[in-house]
Amino acid sequence: MSRDKSDFFERVWAVVVKIPYGRVSSYGAIAEYLGAKSSSRVVGYAMNASHNATTNIPAHRVVNRNGMLTGKHHFGAPGLMQELLESEGIEVVEDKVVNFKNYFWDPNNEL
Repeated sequence: MSRDKSDFFERVWAVVVKIPYGRVSSYGAIAEYLGAKSSSRVVGYAMNASHNATTNIPAHRVVNRNGMLTGKHHFGAPGLMQELLESEGIEVVEDKVVNFKNYFWDPNNEL
């Protein structure tokens, strides 16, 4: 992994660890907060690589802009991302966060 990419991943992870329990954010909101609005896909790559971080990264709290669990297949066990969200009180139906706007945490407003 290039040094620039690993630096960006570290910056992504630093935001993701601040997402409160029981809340979710989106790839795009995190990318925008980091000044890289068009890099939401790279935020997704950072979530996929979060198992390499030295601290626990709550990657399950990052969904797409519509509240869909698009990264669920990277959690090893089927349904694990949904289970983790539901354990925090977030209802998920058909791979989508119910009442997404109520749970959405925007780093651009919160940090």
